[in-house]
Amino acid sequence: MARAMQVDIVTPDRSLFSGQADMVSLPGTLGQMGILPGHAPLLSTLDIGEIILHMGNDSRFIAVSGGVVEVRPDKVTILADTAETPEDIDAARAQDALARAEQLLASNPPPHERPVIEAAVRRSSLRLKVARRHVGRRQVEGLNFEGGNG
Repeated sequence: MARAMQVDIVTPDRSLFSGQADMVSLPGTLGQMGILPGHAPLLSTLDIGEIILHMGNDSRFIAVSGGVVEVRPDKVTILADTAETPEDIDAARAQDALARAEQLLASNPPPHERPVIEAAVRRSSLRLKVARRHVGRRQVEGLNFEGGNG
């Protein structure tokens, strides 16, 4: 019998997701983690990456940029610094931000600025990846994508 666990994802601004999931994949600062129902209690920090909520035959993708996760056997609580669903992401803005960050990185910045610029490249690349997953999914489902905020 498949079990599910409660998953809550919140940012300082809003509650992004609250519901049941069969598995949660998330980017810990020490590597990618997979959480199943009944997982041992855990507290970890999050890195820039993708949260994947597995729900039966469906999956939801969320871009996250840092935070913490608390895991209990029946519940996963993610307190994200920033997080966006594919519908929240403006792909054109993310592409522009990536181009600006890559241009800054190519200009040989001072060593103390490099980590900040590299993080901006990672965040923008992630946002584009998550947005493109959404576009591909909507095209597969036969829906038209108008290029708005998604």
